[in-house]
Amino acid sequence: MPSPTGIGAVTLFVEDLSTAKAFYTNVFDLPVHYEDDSSAVFRFGETMVNLLKVESAGELVDPAPVCSPDGGVRCQYTLDVADVDATCELLRERGVELLNGPIDRPWGIRTASFRDPGGHVWEIAQPG
Repeated sequence: MPSPTGIGAVTLFVEDLSTAKAFYTNVFDLPVHYEDDSSAVFRFGETMVNLLKVESAGELVDPAPVCSPDGGVRCQYTLDVADVDATCELLRERGVELLNGPIDRPWGIRTASFRDPGGHVWEIAQPG
């Protein structure tokens, strides 16, 4: 297989598409790039984040089961920002509850993280 050139899309399974779509529109200040009855897609630069209703997820991952949002954290998505503290303040103004941070990490970056309505964890990171 040739080396990948980037991540084209990430699909996140959500129980409530309208709530998740409103969260992404409000918190990330992004327009919906594409939507239909079972999904809403947002562009994060060159990467698309597809919010897909859980009912439609099975056909993508079958025979693997789709877990509930309270089944535990399995991954984290990181967004680079210029100022973690300022971004945390903006997130709080938009009604986002932080899981942690801002924290200076031993590996030289400052981070904070939060969950979206589907239970997916997002981290904001400011290089040191």
